[in-house]
Amino acid sequence: MKQLTHNETVNNKRKFPITIVCDAIRTPENIGMCFRIAESFGIEKIYLHENSANLQNRKIQKTSRNTIDQIEHTRYSDFNDLILNLKKNGVLVVGLEITDNSTAIQDFDFKVYSKIALVVGSERNGISNIDLLDKSIAIPMFGKNSSMNVIHSLAIALYEITNQLS
Repeated sequence: MKQLTHNETVNNKRKFPITIVCDAIRTPENIGMCFRIAESFGIEKIYLHENSANLQNRKIQKTSRNTIDQIEHTRYSDFNDLILNLKKNGVLVVGLEITDNSTAIQDFDFKVYSKIALVVGSERNGISNIDLLDKSIAIPMFGKNSSMNVIHSLAIALYEITNQLS
């Protein structure tokens, strides 16, 4: 067995019809990692709130590892307007959130939808308006803690979604 370098690794490059909506994600490290994870999973676009840190922030630049220029991204000012516009354009809006109506992520059939917006909320308050979501999904957990870092959750969700769509 030999550990491969980045230059020796060949990925199956592909884009998926998935966008990420970052609702009040403001921590520079989380924003940078969002880009890195999104690029790794072939995501089309990221929406960031206008109050999120500037993408030239040193911590964002370091954690994104040069993926900011590889992912289309847009800033928005009003969460509700953005979500309603996505829905108007035929996008299924799915929140990664623990609700009384969440479906376990592995039980949700992503294959029946042509465009998906995955909404992730702030670690403190979650998604600001869950009533706008078409669906909510949750990652089953088995410890005492009921949540994990937003970017860890995002990575798990994108793995499951892209695995189903592959």
